Parts: sequence; structure tokens; C-alpha cells
Amino acid sequence: MPEDIAGSEQMLASWNKNVQERAARYQEMATRVQGMTISERSADGSIEILVGSNGILQNLVIGESASGKRMSEVSGEIMKLLQRAQSRIPELLQEAMAETIGTQDETANVLFNEAKKNFPAPPAEEPARTPYDRNEINFRVEEDAPPSRPTPPPPPRRRPPSDDDDDFGGQSVLS
Repeated sequence: MPEDIAGSEQMLASWNKNVQERAARYQEMATRVQGMTISERSADGSIEILVGSNGILQNLVIGESASGKRMSEVSGEIMKLLQRAQSRIPELLQEAMAETIGTQDETANVLFNEAKKNFPAPPAEEPARTPYDRNEINFRVEEDAPPSRPTPPPPPRRRPPSDDDDDFGGQSVLS
């Protein structure tokens, strides 16, 4: 019987050690992930953002060079940068998991899939737009404009036949 007790104590000690090691690895992963930030910058460098690992915007810098842009362009660029930064969170989370708890862990896979769901890839970049794509005044010369078809005149309106029985035969009385 003492062998069974000794074996049980050894098994319990081993289990306890595994739990503590696993908890330490999870704590290490959590610490790494909490300290992660992602920064993105616009192509022209006029806007820069910093996003935390939770996806929340931590810093926004709008340079003086953005003052010549429309506010709708600036806000659109900020949103694109935010989506692009947030879409990198699952990748950084997976790296932290691989370095600490491993990628085979079921809990790690659940966390990674949840991050992918919450922070999907940003939509594909739209091609550069030309002034002709926007609702702006167009100062093209008529020869440059594509030929337009003339609109046909409306069909002539006919009078409905008269049911009058006035004996004037559709003519005026004065004629």
C-alpha cells in the first residue's frame, strides 16, 4: 500500500509541476502580447498610428503635410491604417504563442481563431483614383469629350378624337 501512496504523491507532484509550468508559459505569453504595439504609416508619411495588441488606437499623429488634404481623405486614410494594423494582431499573437506555449495547444488555437475573427484582413486596396472618378468640375474641351448621342425629339402629341356632335367637323366656327 505504501507504494500506491508514494506513486500517487509522485503523480500528483508531477501534475502540479506541469500545471505550474504551463501557467508560467501562459503568463509569459500574456506579458508579451500586452506589450506589443503595431504602427502603420501612410504612403506619403502624413499620418501615423500606433495600435495596442487589443486593437485599440493608442496614438495618432497627423503631420502638417496632411493640411492640404480633404478631411474625408484624411479620415479615410486613418481608418485604412487602423484596419491594416489591426489585421496584423493575429500574426503577432501567433508568434508570441509559438515562442511561449506552442501552436499545438488547443487554447492557443482558440485564441488565434478568435483574433482572426475580430481582426480580419483589410479590404483590398482600391486603385488610385483620377479626378474623373470623383464628383468634381470637369474643364475638358468639347473635342476631348466623348461624342454624345443627340436626344430624339419627343413624339408629337395627338389630340384624342372628339365625341362632340357640334357639326363643325373639327373646324373653327369663325373660319
